[in-house]
Amino acid sequence: MSADPAPPRGPVDPLLPAARGRVVTGSVTTRPLPAGSAGHPAAGHPGAGHPGRSAAAQVVLFLLAAGALVGSVAAAVRIGVADVGWADLGRVIGSHLGLDVLPLAPLVDSLIWDLRLPRVLMAALVGASLAVCGAVLQAVTRNALADPYLLGVSSGASTGAVTVVVLGVGASTLGVTGGALAGALLSFGLLLVLLRRTGLDSVRIVLTGVVVGQLFTALTSLVLMASADADTTRAVTHWLLGSMAPARWDTVAVCAIVAPLGLAAAWLCSNALDGLAFGTDTAASLGIGVRRTRMFLLVVTAALTAVAVATVGAIGFVGLIVPHGVRFLVGPLHRVLLPYAALAGAVFLVWTDALARIAFAPREVPVGVITALLGVPLFLLVLRKRGEL
Repeated sequence: MSADPAPPRGPVDPLLPAARGRVVTGSVTTRPLPAGSAGHPAAGHPGAGHPGRSAAAQVVLFLLAAGALVGSVAAAVRIGVADVGWADLGRVIGSHLGLDVLPLAPLVDSLIWDLRLPRVLMAALVGASLAVCGAVLQAVTRNALADPYLLGVSSGASTGAVTVVVLGVGASTLGVTGGALAGALLSFGLLLVLLRRTGLDSVRIVLTGVVVGQLFTALTSLVLMASADADTTRAVTHWLLGSMAPARWDTVAVCAIVAPLGLAAAWLCSNALDGLAFGTDTAASLGIGVRRTRMFLLVVTAALTAVAVATVGAIGFVGLIVPHGVRFLVGPLHRVLLPYAALAGAVFLVWTDALARIAFAPREVPVGVITALLGVPLFLLVLRKRGEL
Protein backbone atom coordinates (compact mmCIF):
# COMPACT_ATOMS: atom_id res chain seq x y z
CA MET A 1 0.00 0.00 0.00
CA SER A 2 1.26 3.44 -0.83
CA ALA A 3 0.30 6.48 1.16
CA ASP A 4 -1.16 9.63 -0.35
CA PRO A 5 1.46 12.22 -1.22
CA ALA A 6 1.99 14.95 1.33
CA PRO A 7 -0.37 17.88 0.62
CA PRO A 8 1.33 20.89 -0.90
CA ARG A 9 1.12 24.34 0.61
CA GLY A 10 -1.55 25.50 -1.81
CA PRO A 11 -4.90 23.73 -2.35
CA VAL A 12 -5.03 21.47 -5.39
CA ASP A 13 -7.36 19.05 -6.99
CA PRO A 14 -6.62 15.72 -5.24
CA LEU A 15 -6.96 13.76 -8.47
CA LEU A 16 -4.08 15.56 -10.21
CA PRO A 17 -0.37 15.84 -9.44
CA ALA A 18 0.53 18.30 -6.74
CA ALA A 19 1.28 21.77 -8.03
CA ARG A 20 0.75 25.36 -7.07
CA GLY A 21 -1.96 27.53 -8.62
CA ARG A 22 -3.32 26.15 -11.85
CA VAL A 23 -2.37 22.60 -12.85
CA VAL A 24 -1.97 21.38 -16.42
CA THR A 25 -1.81 17.64 -17.15
CA GLY A 26 -1.73 16.87 -20.84
CA SER A 27 -4.72 18.71 -22.21
CA VAL A 28 -6.53 18.88 -18.85
CA THR A 29 -6.44 22.09 -16.89
CA THR A 30 -7.83 22.47 -13.37
CA ARG A 31 -7.85 25.16 -10.74
CA PRO A 32 -7.54 24.90 -7.00
CA LEU A 33 -10.60 23.87 -5.04
CA PRO A 34 -12.18 26.75 -3.12
CA ALA A 35 -11.77 27.01 0.64
CA GLY A 36 -14.50 25.12 2.45
CA SER A 37 -15.12 22.56 -0.27
CA ALA A 38 -14.92 18.86 0.51
CA GLY A 39 -11.58 18.41 -1.22
CA HIS A 40 -9.93 21.45 0.32
CA PRO A 41 -7.76 20.92 3.42
CA ALA A 42 -9.52 23.72 5.26
CA ALA A 43 -12.75 21.74 5.04
CA GLY A 44 -11.57 19.52 7.87
CA HIS A 45 -9.74 22.08 9.96
CA PRO A 46 -10.79 21.81 13.62
CA GLY A 47 -11.33 25.54 13.79
CA ALA A 48 -13.29 25.81 10.58
CA GLY A 49 -16.76 25.84 12.15
CA HIS A 50 -19.45 28.27 11.17
CA PRO A 51 -18.51 31.66 12.64
CA GLY A 52 -20.73 33.74 14.86
CA ARG A 53 -23.15 30.99 15.86
CA SER A 54 -23.50 30.08 19.54
CA ALA A 55 -24.31 26.64 20.92
CA ALA A 56 -27.84 27.78 21.77
CA ALA A 57 -28.35 29.01 18.22
CA GLN A 58 -27.11 25.67 16.90
CA VAL A 59 -29.65 23.81 19.06
CA VAL A 60 -32.50 26.07 17.94
CA LEU A 61 -31.50 25.69 14.29
CA PHE A 62 -31.33 21.91 14.60
CA LEU A 63 -34.76 21.75 16.26
CA LEU A 64 -36.19 23.91 13.49
CA ALA A 65 -34.68 21.59 10.89
CA ALA A 66 -36.08 18.53 12.67
CA GLY A 67 -39.47 20.22 12.86
CA ALA A 68 -39.32 20.96 9.15
CA LEU A 69 -38.76 17.25 8.51
CA VAL A 70 -41.71 16.19 10.67
CA GLY A 71 -43.94 18.78 9.03
CA SER A 72 -42.76 17.74 5.57
CA VAL A 73 -43.56 14.08 6.24
CA ALA A 74 -47.06 14.93 7.51
CA ALA A 75 -47.78 17.29 4.62
CA ALA A 76 -46.42 14.90 1.97
CA VAL A 77 -48.74 12.11 3.15
CA ARG A 78 -51.71 14.35 2.30
CA ILE A 79 -50.47 15.10 -1.22
CA GLY A 80 -51.72 12.97 -4.08
CA VAL A 81 -54.49 12.38 -6.55
CA ALA A 82 -56.91 11.64 -3.69
CA ASP A 83 -57.12 14.38 -1.08
CA VAL A 84 -56.42 13.44 2.52
CA GLY A 85 -57.31 15.83 5.35
CA TRP A 86 -55.32 16.44 8.51
CA ALA A 87 -58.13 14.89 10.56
CA ASP A 88 -58.11 11.78 8.37
CA LEU A 89 -54.37 11.43 8.79
CA GLY A 90 -54.65 11.76 12.56
CA ARG A 91 -57.46 9.22 12.77
CA VAL A 92 -55.59 6.64 10.69
CA ILE A 93 -52.40 6.95 12.72
CA GLY A 94 -54.35 6.95 15.97
CA SER A 95 -56.35 3.84 15.08
CA HIS A 96 -53.22 1.90 14.13
CA LEU A 97 -51.52 2.99 17.34
CA GLY A 98 -54.42 1.61 19.36
CA LEU A 99 -55.91 4.96 20.38
CA ASP A 100 -59.62 5.37 20.97
CA VAL A 101 -60.52 7.07 17.67
CA LEU A 102 -63.17 6.42 15.06
CA PRO A 103 -61.52 4.46 12.21
CA LEU A 104 -61.92 5.54 8.60
CA ALA A 105 -63.28 3.51 5.73
CA PRO A 106 -60.98 0.59 4.82
CA LEU A 107 -60.13 2.07 1.40
CA VAL A 108 -59.00 5.42 2.83
CA ASP A 109 -57.22 3.69 5.69
CA SER A 110 -55.28 1.48 3.28
CA LEU A 111 -54.42 4.44 1.05
CA ILE A 112 -52.83 6.32 3.94
CA TRP A 113 -51.39 3.53 6.06
CA ASP A 114 -50.32 0.98 3.45
CA LEU A 115 -49.31 3.23 0.56
CA ARG A 116 -48.56 6.85 1.36
CA LEU A 117 -47.08 6.70 4.86
CA PRO A 118 -44.51 3.95 4.08
CA ARG A 119 -43.60 5.77 0.89
CA VAL A 120 -42.98 9.11 2.60
CA LEU A 121 -41.03 7.53 5.45
CA MET A 122 -38.92 5.60 2.94
CA ALA A 123 -38.18 8.83 1.08
CA ALA A 124 -37.00 10.43 4.34
CA LEU A 125 -34.77 7.47 5.24
CA VAL A 126 -33.27 7.14 1.77
CA GLY A 127 -32.71 10.88 1.44
CA ALA A 128 -30.92 11.03 4.78
CA SER A 129 -28.76 8.00 3.92
CA LEU A 130 -27.72 9.27 0.50
CA ALA A 131 -26.90 12.77 1.76
CA VAL A 132 -24.70 11.49 4.59
CA CYS A 133 -22.97 8.98 2.29
CA GLY A 134 -22.16 11.80 -0.11
CA ALA A 135 -20.70 13.98 2.65
CA VAL A 136 -18.60 11.09 3.99
CA LEU A 137 -17.21 10.06 0.60
CA GLN A 138 -16.40 13.65 -0.33
CA ALA A 139 -14.17 13.79 2.76
CA VAL A 140 -12.71 10.28 2.43
CA THR A 141 -11.73 10.75 -1.22
CA ARG A 142 -11.10 14.52 -1.01
CA ASN A 143 -13.17 14.77 -4.15
CA ALA A 144 -15.88 17.44 -4.33
CA LEU A 145 -17.73 15.41 -6.99
CA ALA A 146 -17.97 12.21 -4.93
CA ASP A 147 -21.46 10.81 -4.34
CA PRO A 148 -22.89 7.57 -2.87
CA TYR A 149 -22.62 5.79 -6.23
CA LEU A 150 -18.89 6.37 -6.48
CA LEU A 151 -18.14 2.85 -5.20
CA GLY A 152 -20.10 1.10 -7.96
CA VAL A 153 -22.62 -0.27 -5.46
CA SER A 154 -25.62 1.13 -7.33
CA SER A 155 -24.47 -0.47 -10.58
CA GLY A 156 -24.15 -3.82 -8.86
CA ALA A 157 -27.60 -3.42 -7.33
CA SER A 158 -29.04 -2.61 -10.74
CA THR A 159 -27.47 -5.73 -12.22
CA GLY A 160 -28.89 -7.90 -9.44
CA ALA A 161 -32.39 -6.44 -9.73
CA VAL A 162 -32.45 -6.66 -13.52
CA THR A 163 -31.25 -10.26 -13.42
CA VAL A 164 -34.01 -11.24 -11.00
CA VAL A 165 -36.70 -9.55 -13.11
CA VAL A 166 -35.49 -10.93 -16.44
CA LEU A 167 -35.02 -14.48 -15.17
CA GLY A 168 -38.35 -14.34 -13.35
CA VAL A 169 -36.93 -15.90 -10.18
CA GLY A 170 -38.42 -13.22 -7.95
CA ALA A 171 -41.55 -11.54 -9.16
CA SER A 172 -42.36 -9.91 -5.83
CA THR A 173 -40.96 -6.64 -4.54
CA LEU A 174 -38.91 -8.51 -1.95
CA GLY A 175 -37.46 -10.69 -4.73
CA VAL A 176 -36.26 -7.64 -6.65
CA THR A 177 -34.96 -6.07 -3.44
CA GLY A 178 -33.09 -9.24 -2.55
CA GLY A 179 -31.53 -9.46 -5.99
CA ALA A 180 -30.49 -5.82 -5.88
CA LEU A 181 -28.96 -6.25 -2.44
CA ALA A 182 -27.04 -9.33 -3.58
CA GLY A 183 -25.71 -7.44 -6.61
CA ALA A 184 -24.68 -4.50 -4.44
CA LEU A 185 -22.79 -6.75 -2.05
CA LEU A 186 -21.11 -8.53 -4.95
CA SER A 187 -19.92 -5.26 -6.50
CA PHE A 188 -18.63 -3.98 -3.17
CA GLY A 189 -16.83 -7.26 -2.55
CA LEU A 190 -15.10 -6.91 -5.92
CA LEU A 191 -14.16 -3.34 -5.01
CA LEU A 192 -12.55 -4.49 -1.76
CA VAL A 193 -10.64 -7.24 -3.56
CA LEU A 194 -9.22 -4.77 -6.04
CA LEU A 195 -8.41 -2.20 -3.37
CA ARG A 196 -6.62 -4.83 -1.31
CA ARG A 197 -4.14 -5.22 -4.16
CA THR A 198 -3.78 -1.52 -4.95
CA GLY A 199 -4.24 0.23 -1.59
CA LEU A 200 -6.82 2.53 -0.03
CA ASP A 201 -5.61 6.00 -0.97
CA SER A 202 -8.21 8.41 -2.32
CA VAL A 203 -7.20 8.26 -5.98
CA ARG A 204 -7.36 4.46 -6.08
CA ILE A 205 -10.76 4.43 -4.36
CA VAL A 206 -12.17 6.77 -6.99
CA LEU A 207 -10.65 5.01 -9.99
CA THR A 208 -11.48 1.50 -8.75
CA GLY A 209 -15.05 2.54 -7.98
CA VAL A 210 -15.44 3.88 -11.50
CA VAL A 211 -14.09 0.65 -12.99
CA VAL A 212 -16.41 -1.54 -10.91
CA GLY A 213 -19.38 0.67 -11.71
CA GLN A 214 -18.71 0.52 -15.45
CA LEU A 215 -18.32 -3.26 -15.31
CA PHE A 216 -21.71 -3.80 -13.68
CA THR A 217 -23.34 -1.20 -15.90
CA ALA A 218 -22.18 -3.22 -18.90
CA LEU A 219 -23.52 -6.41 -17.31
CA THR A 220 -26.89 -4.72 -16.75
CA SER A 221 -27.02 -3.75 -20.42
CA LEU A 222 -26.21 -7.30 -21.49
CA VAL A 223 -28.97 -8.74 -19.30
CA LEU A 224 -31.46 -6.23 -20.70
CA MET A 225 -30.46 -7.07 -24.27
CA ALA A 226 -31.04 -10.74 -23.50
CA SER A 227 -34.65 -9.96 -22.64
CA ALA A 228 -36.94 -9.51 -25.63
CA ASP A 229 -39.96 -8.75 -23.45
CA ALA A 230 -40.95 -5.10 -23.84
CA ASP A 231 -42.97 -5.09 -20.62
CA THR A 232 -40.02 -6.43 -18.64
CA THR A 233 -37.67 -3.88 -20.17
CA ARG A 234 -40.12 -1.07 -19.35
CA ALA A 235 -40.46 -2.23 -15.73
CA VAL A 236 -36.71 -2.51 -15.31
CA THR A 237 -36.12 0.92 -16.82
CA HIS A 238 -38.67 2.42 -14.42
CA TRP A 239 -36.89 0.77 -11.49
CA LEU A 240 -33.48 1.96 -12.67
CA LEU A 241 -34.72 5.58 -12.62
CA GLY A 242 -35.67 5.26 -8.97
CA SER A 243 -39.16 5.21 -7.47
CA MET A 244 -40.69 5.16 -3.99
CA ALA A 245 -43.73 3.23 -5.23
CA PRO A 246 -42.39 -0.20 -4.05
CA ALA A 247 -42.06 1.04 -0.45
CA ARG A 248 -43.95 -1.09 2.05
CA TRP A 249 -43.70 -1.48 5.80
CA ASP A 250 -41.36 -4.48 5.58
CA THR A 251 -38.83 -2.59 3.44
CA VAL A 252 -39.27 0.54 5.57
CA ALA A 253 -38.44 -1.54 8.63
CA VAL A 254 -35.17 -2.69 7.05
CA CYS A 255 -34.18 0.87 6.19
CA ALA A 256 -35.30 2.09 9.61
CA ILE A 257 -32.80 -0.29 11.19
CA VAL A 258 -29.87 0.16 8.81
CA ALA A 259 -30.10 3.92 8.25
CA PRO A 260 -29.88 5.11 11.91
CA LEU A 261 -27.05 2.67 12.63
CA GLY A 262 -25.12 3.81 9.57
CA LEU A 263 -25.71 7.50 10.27
CA ALA A 264 -24.61 7.09 13.89
CA ALA A 265 -21.47 5.20 12.83
CA ALA A 266 -20.56 7.96 10.37
CA TRP A 267 -21.20 10.69 12.96
CA LEU A 268 -18.95 8.94 15.50
CA CYS A 269 -16.16 9.25 12.92
CA SER A 270 -16.65 13.02 12.56
CA ASN A 271 -13.22 13.93 13.91
CA ALA A 272 -11.58 11.34 11.67
CA LEU A 273 -13.47 12.74 8.66
CA ASP A 274 -12.19 16.23 9.50
CA GLY A 275 -8.66 14.86 9.56
CA LEU A 276 -9.07 12.91 6.32
CA ALA A 277 -10.40 16.00 4.56
CA PHE A 278 -7.19 17.74 5.67
CA GLY A 279 -5.00 15.08 4.01
CA THR A 280 -3.67 11.61 4.73
CA ASP A 281 -0.40 12.71 6.30
CA THR A 282 -2.10 15.23 8.53
CA ALA A 283 -4.71 12.69 9.58
CA ALA A 284 -2.01 10.17 10.45
CA SER A 285 -0.13 12.79 12.46
CA LEU A 286 -3.30 13.37 14.49
CA GLY A 287 -3.33 9.70 15.49
CA ILE A 288 -6.03 8.58 13.05
CA GLY A 289 -5.66 5.07 11.68
CA VAL A 290 -6.12 6.12 8.06
CA ARG A 291 -6.46 2.70 6.43
CA ARG A 292 -8.71 1.27 9.15
CA THR A 293 -10.91 4.38 9.22
CA ARG A 294 -11.24 4.51 5.45
CA MET A 295 -12.18 0.85 5.29
CA PHE A 296 -14.77 1.26 8.04
CA LEU A 297 -16.34 4.30 6.37
CA LEU A 298 -16.39 2.58 2.97
CA VAL A 299 -18.27 -0.35 4.51
CA VAL A 300 -20.74 2.00 6.23
CA THR A 301 -21.46 4.02 3.09
CA ALA A 302 -21.69 0.88 0.95
CA ALA A 303 -24.22 -0.67 3.36
CA LEU A 304 -26.37 2.47 3.42
CA THR A 305 -26.24 2.85 -0.36
CA ALA A 306 -26.90 -0.84 -0.99
CA VAL A 307 -30.04 -0.89 1.16
CA ALA A 308 -31.32 2.37 -0.35
CA VAL A 309 -30.74 1.32 -3.96
CA ALA A 310 -32.02 -2.21 -3.38
CA THR A 311 -35.27 -0.80 -2.04
CA VAL A 312 -36.10 2.13 -4.34
CA GLY A 313 -33.57 2.06 -7.18
CA ALA A 314 -30.80 4.51 -8.03
CA ILE A 315 -31.74 8.11 -7.21
CA GLY A 316 -29.09 10.56 -8.31
CA PHE A 317 -27.95 14.01 -7.20
CA VAL A 318 -29.18 13.78 -3.58
CA GLY A 319 -25.80 12.68 -2.27
CA LEU A 320 -24.00 15.22 -4.45
CA ILE A 321 -25.85 18.50 -4.04
CA VAL A 322 -27.22 18.24 -0.49
CA PRO A 323 -23.81 18.00 1.28
CA HIS A 324 -22.50 21.00 -0.68
CA GLY A 325 -25.56 23.08 0.09
CA VAL A 326 -25.51 22.19 3.78
CA ARG A 327 -21.75 22.77 4.01
CA PHE A 328 -22.32 26.26 2.62
CA LEU A 329 -24.90 26.98 5.34
CA VAL A 330 -23.46 25.36 8.50
CA GLY A 331 -19.75 25.03 7.78
CA PRO A 332 -17.50 22.04 7.08
CA LEU A 333 -17.13 20.43 10.54
CA HIS A 334 -18.57 16.94 10.15
CA ARG A 335 -20.03 16.69 13.64
CA VAL A 336 -22.35 19.52 12.56
CA LEU A 337 -22.47 18.81 8.83
CA LEU A 338 -23.63 15.18 9.00
CA PRO A 339 -26.80 15.69 11.13
CA TYR A 340 -27.89 18.65 9.02
CA ALA A 341 -27.11 16.77 5.81
CA ALA A 342 -29.32 13.90 7.00
CA LEU A 343 -32.22 16.25 7.76
CA ALA A 344 -31.80 18.23 4.54
CA GLY A 345 -31.53 15.07 2.41
CA ALA A 346 -34.67 13.66 4.02
CA VAL A 347 -36.69 16.86 3.46
CA PHE A 348 -35.41 17.21 -0.11
CA LEU A 349 -36.37 13.68 -1.15
CA VAL A 350 -39.74 13.79 0.65
CA TRP A 351 -40.80 16.86 -1.32
CA THR A 352 -39.20 15.62 -4.53
CA ASP A 353 -41.20 12.40 -4.30
CA ALA A 354 -44.37 14.39 -3.61
CA LEU A 355 -43.70 16.41 -6.76
CA ALA A 356 -43.11 13.21 -8.71
CA ARG A 357 -46.56 11.99 -7.67
CA ILE A 358 -48.52 15.07 -8.69
CA ALA A 359 -46.52 16.75 -11.47
CA PHE A 360 -48.08 14.66 -14.25
CA ALA A 361 -50.99 13.11 -12.32
CA PRO A 362 -52.50 10.60 -12.68
CA ARG A 363 -49.28 9.32 -14.26
CA GLU A 364 -46.35 9.05 -11.87
CA VAL A 365 -42.83 10.16 -12.79
CA PRO A 366 -39.84 8.26 -11.35
CA VAL A 367 -38.39 10.35 -8.55
CA GLY A 368 -34.89 9.98 -10.01
CA VAL A 369 -36.01 12.04 -13.00
CA ILE A 370 -37.22 14.86 -10.73
CA THR A 371 -34.04 14.85 -8.62
CA ALA A 372 -31.97 15.16 -11.80
CA LEU A 373 -34.09 18.00 -13.15
CA LEU A 374 -33.87 19.85 -9.84
CA GLY A 375 -30.32 18.78 -9.06
CA VAL A 376 -28.61 20.27 -12.09
CA PRO A 377 -29.69 23.90 -11.51
CA LEU A 378 -29.23 23.57 -7.74
CA PHE A 379 -25.70 22.26 -8.20
CA LEU A 380 -24.89 25.08 -10.60
CA LEU A 381 -26.23 27.53 -7.99
CA VAL A 382 -23.98 26.01 -5.31
CA LEU A 383 -20.99 26.26 -7.64
CA ARG A 384 -21.82 29.89 -8.34
CA LYS A 385 -22.09 30.68 -4.63
CA ARG A 386 -18.68 29.10 -4.12
CA GLY A 387 -17.18 31.21 -6.89
CA GLU A 388 -16.50 28.29 -9.25
CA LEU A 389 -18.74 29.62 -12.04
